[in-house]
Amino acid sequence: MKTSNITKSQAKTRISALKKQILHHDKLYYQDADPEITDYEYDTLFKELQNLEALYPELLNEDSPTQRVSEMVKDGFIKKEHRQAMLSLQNTYNTEEITEFDKRTKKFLGLEEDDSSITYFCEPKFDGLALELIYEDGVLTSALTRGDGKIGEEVLTNVKTIKSIPLKLNTKKPPKLLEVRGEVLILKKDFKKLNEKQDEAGENPFANPRNAAAGTMRQLDSSITAKRPLKFYGYAPGVVEGLDIKAQSDFLDYLQSIGIPTAKQYKVYVKCQSPEEIIKYYKNIEKTKKNLPFEIDGVVIKVDETNLQTELGFIARNPRWAAAAKFKPEQAETLLKDIHYQVGRTGVVTPVAILEPVKVGGVTISNATLHNFSEIEKKDVRPGDTVLVHRAGEVIPEVIKMVKRPKTSKAITPPINCPECSSKLVREGEEIAIRCINPFCSAVVKERLKHFVSRKALNIDKLGDKQIERFFDLKLIQNYSDIFKLKKEDLNDLERFGEKSVDNLITSIKKAKEGVSLDKLIFALGIRFVGERTGETLAEKFRNLKNLMNATSEEIEKLDDIGPKVATSLIEAFSNKEFKKEIKELIKIGLNPKLEEKKNTSNKLEGLKFVLTGTLTIGRDEATQILKSHGAKVSGSVSKNTDYVIAGENAGSKAAKAESLNIPIKSWEDFYLEFLSSLN
Repeated sequence: MKTSNITKSQAKTRISALKKQILHHDKLYYQDADPEITDYEYDTLFKELQNLEALYPELLNEDSPTQRVSEMVKDGFIKKEHRQAMLSLQNTYNTEEITEFDKRTKKFLGLEEDDSSITYFCEPKFDGLALELIYEDGVLTSALTRGDGKIGEEVLTNVKTIKSIPLKLNTKKPPKLLEVRGEVLILKKDFKKLNEKQDEAGENPFANPRNAAAGTMRQLDSSITAKRPLKFYGYAPGVVEGLDIKAQSDFLDYLQSIGIPTAKQYKVYVKCQSPEEIIKYYKNIEKTKKNLPFEIDGVVIKVDETNLQTELGFIARNPRWAAAAKFKPEQAETLLKDIHYQVGRTGVVTPVAILEPVKVGGVTISNATLHNFSEIEKKDVRPGDTVLVHRAGEVIPEVIKMVKRPKTSKAITPPINCPECSSKLVREGEEIAIRCINPFCSAVVKERLKHFVSRKALNIDKLGDKQIERFFDLKLIQNYSDIFKLKKEDLNDLERFGEKSVDNLITSIKKAKEGVSLDKLIFALGIRFVGERTGETLAEKFRNLKNLMNATSEEIEKLDDIGPKVATSLIEAFSNKEFKKEIKELIKIGLNPKLEEKKNTSNKLEGLKFVLTGTLTIGRDEATQILKSHGAKVSGSVSKNTDYVIAGENAGSKAAKAESLNIPIKSWEDFYLEFLSSLN
C-alpha cells in the first residue's frame, strides 16, 4: 500500500513496527558493529517512517528514531554531552535528489534556480565511525563518538593510540577551543592484513572495514585498540573559539596545516557551482571509488561558505546546508549451488560458497567467502538457496543473507575430516576455526610453499601460485628445499614453459638464495604467529637458524614483544622431526644467512632501552642503528622498563604512555646533543 493511501489506524500500526525494526538495527549497527541489513535497506525503512509521520503528525512522538541521530551510547564508557549536537545528513540515492537539494537551498536563500553564486564543497562520505576531537589551547583533552547526537562516548584513551592524531596541535597560536569532527576508519590494505592475522590466530574475521573500526574504537582495553591499524580523517568543525572559519574548504586547509589528517592528498575534494557539476563529481567518484585506499558509501555536498551555512540553519535532525548522496549497494541475487572447503597454510578450513555466476559491480562472481562455520549457522545459508551477494571491501565477494530456499534444502554440518587428506579436523581451545593438523596435508603444504616464495618472504618473483600448484602436482617441489634443487633439465620439457621462462625462474631462485636475510627466512618458514616483526626480533637475538632451533621457551619469552603463544608455537615447530630435518636440509644446500655481531662504536648507551615514535628528523632505521651501535636496545613498545622515548611529530600513543609512566621524552636532536655529540 502506498503511504499516501494508508489510513491513520494502519499508519499507527506500521509506525510502531518500523520503530521497533529501526531501533533493533540501530543496536546491531552502532553498538554491536554487526549489522543484518545494508545501509540502503535501513534508509528505506527510515524514509518510510519519516513519510508516515509527515502524513500523520499527531502520531509523531519524541521517542521516534526520526527525532534523534541513531548511534547509541555503549555501556562501559563515560557519557559526555556534545557542546553542539552531531547531526546526521539527509540521504539521497539518485541524481534527481541532488538537483532537488540545490533547488531547496537556493529557494531558502531567495535565489533563482539558475543562480551560480553558491559554491558547493563536495567530498567523499567515509564509511567509518564518526568521531569528535576536542582541543583546548592546542592540547587534545577529549574525544567523543557521536552517541545519540547529543551525548557521546568518551574514548580519549583509545584515540590516543591512533598515531596520526596529534596530541598537541602543530601551531604556535592554537585556538582556545577547537572541535574537529571526522571519521575513524581502516584502510583497505590494512583491513586485508588484519583479517589475515585473525585467520592466523583462528579468530573470526571482520565483515568489513567499518565494523572493524567501530569495534576497535569501542574496546574497553586500549591495548587492543593500539594493535589495530586505525586512521582518522577530519572533515568538519564543531564549536570553535578563537578561529575565524570562512569556508569548509578553508577549514580543511587549516586542519592540514596544524597536523590533523584529511583526505586531501587523495585529490577527492572539489568545488562545484551547479548541480550538473555535483552530479558529474558523484558519478566519477562512484566509478573510481575502487581505486581509493578507504571505503566510502557516497559523497557529501556542503554549501562552502560558513555564513551561508549559518543562514540556512537546521531542520529537525539535518542541516539544510548539506546532504549525503549515497551510492546504491553493489549487490545481486544468485543461486548458491554448493559449499566447498579450502584448507589454508595454518590448516584452517574455510567454507566457500559456489555460486551461479553473477555480475556485481562490473565483475562476474562465481564463488564467495563464508568465513567460517559459525558464520554459516548465523546467516543460515544452504546449498540450493537464492542468496544476496556483494563485494565486501570492493574486492572480496561475500554472501550477505538467504533470500529464498526450496523446501528440500538441508542445513550443512561442519566436516569431521579434512577435505584434502581425510585427517580428523580439530578445534583448538576456544578457537572458532577448525583445523587440519596433518603437516603433510597437500593443501597445507601447497599454501606454505606459496607463502615461502611470496614477496614479503623470499620474494621469488618468477615462482607464483600457479607454478607452485603445478610443480607440486608434478612432484617437482614437495618441500622448501626442493625449490633450490630445481635444474633446467627438470623444466625444459614442461608444456607452456619455454627456455626463457626456465632461465628467468632459475635466476630468480638463485637471487633469492643468495640475497635472503635471516629475518625474512624465519618469516618465510610459515611458523604460526611468527610475522615479519617477530622474525626481525628472533634474528637479532639468535643470529642463525641453528641457535633458533635450539632456543628454549624461556629464552624466547624474554624477548621484547614476544609472548608465550609465540614461544609455544616455535617450540612445537622445532620439535617436529620432519620440520627440523627440512631446516637442516636448507642449511646444507647453502640457505643459511647469519646476522653477524657488529662491534659497537661505544658502550655509552649500554643497558638503556629506547622506543622511537613519530616522524623523526632522520630515518627511523638510521636512528635505530645509531642507538644500537652505542650499546642500546630498541623496542617497539613502551613499558615500565623503557628508559627513554625519542619522539618526533605525530608521536601518538607511545608518547602518551611514556608520559603516564613518567618516562623521559626527548626529540632526536636534544637526545643526540646530550648523549652522543661528544663521541664524534
